[in-house]
Amino acid sequence: MNALIASRSTLSLRAGIVTGFGAMSADLVLGALVYALRSLVDLASVVRYVYVIGAVVMACLGYRLLTAAPVPPTTEPAGLRTYSQALGVGLSNPFQIVWWLTAGLAFAYLGGLLLYVALFAAVLVWVLVFPYAIHLGTRERPSVARGVVYASGAILLGFAAYFAYLAL
Repeated sequence: MNALIASRSTLSLRAGIVTGFGAMSADLVLGALVYALRSLVDLASVVRYVYVIGAVVMACLGYRLLTAAPVPPTTEPAGLRTYSQALGVGLSNPFQIVWWLTAGLAFAYLGGLLLYVALFAAVLVWVLVFPYAIHLGTRERPSVARGVVYASGAILLGFAAYFAYLAL
């Protein structure tokens, strides 16, 4: 998700933050599900399918980033489409899902709701600060911005390959 947030932050600060909020919303959904199902369901049987879906999503995103024509920074507002794309990626991201099924589940058992609130407070700070740092660092340097987009695409393709490997 950070690769996607970084690439969107090179376009506009708002796009980066909206992408971060989409990712955070996915965490809220996954966290709520894990918290609610923590004692009812063994979710380990679906992890392989999560990896396959995640590999496809990451490969598509990585390919799009690497093959897209350079886009100049914009001040156009990022809207529902930006948010929903990030939400969809977050909900299909194997790392987010597996994190919630493992560490997130441990948070639910050990710290309960108070620890969840603290965790989301930290995520909120991240989705505001990280895009701001990327945007400031790249807004006057188009070559650096393009490098961030290429690096983000390569990272996404790397994770797609890794998820495909784990699915086997």
